[in-house]
Amino acid sequence: VIDLYSRFVLAWMLSRKENSALAKQLMSEATTRYGIAARQLTIHQDRGSPMIANSYLEMLGLMDVTLSHSRPRVSNDNPFSESGFKTLKYQPDYPGRFDDYAHAQHWCEQYFPWFNFEHRHSSLAGFTAEQVFTGRYEQIAQQRQHALHQQFAAHPERFVNGPPKSALPPPQVAINPVLN
Repeated sequence: VIDLYSRFVLAWMLSRKENSALAKQLMSEATTRYGIAARQLTIHQDRGSPMIANSYLEMLGLMDVTLSHSRPRVSNDNPFSESGFKTLKYQPDYPGRFDDYAHAQHWCEQYFPWFNFEHRHSSLAGFTAEQVFTGRYEQIAQQRQHALHQQFAAHPERFVNGPPKSALPPPQVAINPVLN
C-alpha cells in the first residue's frame, strides 16, 4: 500500500496466496496505523479478484473510501506502482529468485525501510518518501536553498542562469489526470 504523493509504503504483506481476506487485513492495518478516517482516502488498484471481491469492497464502503480501478487490459495504468516494482527489482541485492518464504520475508524487511527512509527519489526532487510523507522535506528544502544562496553569493559566475532554486516535489500527483 503506497501513498501516491510521497511514494511512502504504508503497509506491505508477503503471502503464499492472494485473496480478499488478506487484502482486507492489509488495508485495515494501513488505515489503522495511520489513523485514516472515513472520506479521507482514494484507493487506486488493479482488477485482481481480491480487489473486486464483495467482502473487500464492502469493508472499503464502510470506511467511505473512494475507489479507482485500473482500466481493463491496460498494463501501465499505475505508473507509480510499476516504478516501485522496477526500483525493487533493480536493487543490486535483489536475488531474482528467493530460496524460500523466509528468504523473501527477510529481504523485504530490509528493502521497505530502505525504500521509505533512505532511497532518494528522482521524481521527488531527491527527497526520501518519508521526508515528503511527513512534510520534513520543506525544512530540508529551506536548508538546501540557504546553501545554494551561499554558493551563488560566493561564486555567481558559476551560475550562468542566475540564482539557483532548490527543487521541490511536484505540487500535485494524479493517475490518469483529466487534461483540459
